[in-house]
Amino acid sequence: MAAVLLCALAIWLWPDPYRVVLADYARQRWQAGLTRSAAKIDDHRWVYAYNDDAPANAPTVVMIHGFTGSKENWYPLAQRLRGRYRLFAPDLPGWGESERKAGGDYGFLAQSARVARFIEQVARKPGSEVVLLGHSMGGGIVALTTARHPHDVDRMGLFDAAGVRFNDNAFGLAVLRGKNPFAVDDAASLQRYIDIVFYDDAAKPVIPWPASRIYIDKRRRDAAFEQSVLDKIGRSDERFLPGIEAAGIRQPSLLLWCAQDVVIDPSALDLYAARLPQAQRVLLQGCGHMSIVERPQQAAEAVNRLITEARPR
Repeated sequence: MAAVLLCALAIWLWPDPYRVVLADYARQRWQAGLTRSAAKIDDHRWVYAYNDDAPANAPTVVMIHGFTGSKENWYPLAQRLRGRYRLFAPDLPGWGESERKAGGDYGFLAQSARVARFIEQVARKPGSEVVLLGHSMGGGIVALTTARHPHDVDRMGLFDAAGVRFNDNAFGLAVLRGKNPFAVDDAASLQRYIDIVFYDDAAKPVIPWPASRIYIDKRRRDAAFEQSVLDKIGRSDERFLPGIEAAGIRQPSLLLWCAQDVVIDPSALDLYAARLPQAQRVLLQGCGHMSIVERPQQAAEAVNRLITEARPR
């Protein structure tokens, strides 16, 4: 019987070994109480997770992941918000299970326009406020979406967000030199990547073999794409555009950082705060770049305050 099961597993994995990773993502999605769906929006197919089990006219929370991230990064937070709000966590075009087009533009500006379209075509419900949250690169995208499409966003939250010229650190200097500090091509670089984005050892993911090998192979295949996006958001003339345009945002806002973030230095919180005087500010201790994974309960409490305490426009 064991031999039969192993043969069946090998046949299932043969066309696409990444199914092992996707199967674990499905388990995480089930635990968070989310459902997988997809939609064609303009020229890209989006895949997203959602939960609509909320009171009538409850706010709609849309969560945008960061560089090398995916919708799964939001599951710990979504699990804590479920039942109170309508929830949507998409894979941005180019990332995760969503469609990627050769030569496509996946920088801040292009993605911000796509996020606005996702809100309009998928997430928006009449009578429901839209709360747009963004992590890291997703934070820069969210800031631009909010600034350029103000009628699509009622409240905004930035978590360890890119898009401003924060204090120099090893990560930022490597990006300016044209490097990808998140690059993964073997077991050692995978561990280095995890150690960069996580500070709290208890929150660091354990990726057992063969999932680790499959994940490494995918990141190696994605290396050129990752570099092209990083060049766009980290070295082009639009790299600081989110911070510049944030000055025009009038919606109630949340700025949440971890004090031990070595990717987007916490000085970025103050830079955004100077442009968003209405923003609630939260600086968490004992966590790194992945605040939404390392401190999901505190992040959920901050989102609840943004929705229930901050005065609407």
